[in-house]
Amino acid sequence: MINGDDVTGASTFLLEKGLDTGPVYGQLTETVHPGDTSGALLERLSHSGAVLLAQTLSAIGAGAAHAVPQSGDVTLAPKLTIDDARVNWTQPALAIRRRINGVTPEPGAWTTWDGARFKIGSAVPRPDITDLAPGQVRFTGGAQAAAVVGTGSTGVELLQVQPAGKKMMPGADWARGLANREDVVFE
Repeated sequence: MINGDDVTGASTFLLEKGLDTGPVYGQLTETVHPGDTSGALLERLSHSGAVLLAQTLSAIGAGAAHAVPQSGDVTLAPKLTIDDARVNWTQPALAIRRRINGVTPEPGAWTTWDGARFKIGSAVPRPDITDLAPGQVRFTGGAQAAAVVGTGSTGVELLQVQPAGKKMMPGADWARGLANREDVVFE
């Protein structure tokens, strides 16, 4: 998700001594939607993957399974750390959205504000906002309250946020509470 891949998937394969080197019995693909978080995608894969596993076990039991040897180089997917989840506001808006989505729910996207960790649950690019410095926050009031943050390209609107010591809340609610502030900058 962080790299912007459009498709992911799952495989069933025979375990061998090497790291994921065994022959493949079955595969499935899943489209990555722009609003997907890693949690939502994993949930979908858990259901489709369970069906694939049941089909593979049934085929093995019936003697009808045909494993195909893997080819190509090994690719690693290391576990994401809390440092991987920190938002770098100098990145373009789309890269920031991908990072937030890719680390949600765990380890969870974050930045700092007033020296404390500030979590970001979701955000969407705002290509219409081009005049904010990276990390600079602008609040809009009224019925369409929003918190928009500058990035290395255009703005991003914060949809879900969690200030230190608070519960996750809509970004608009947080914006309403700070609408008169002009000095909010994420680090």
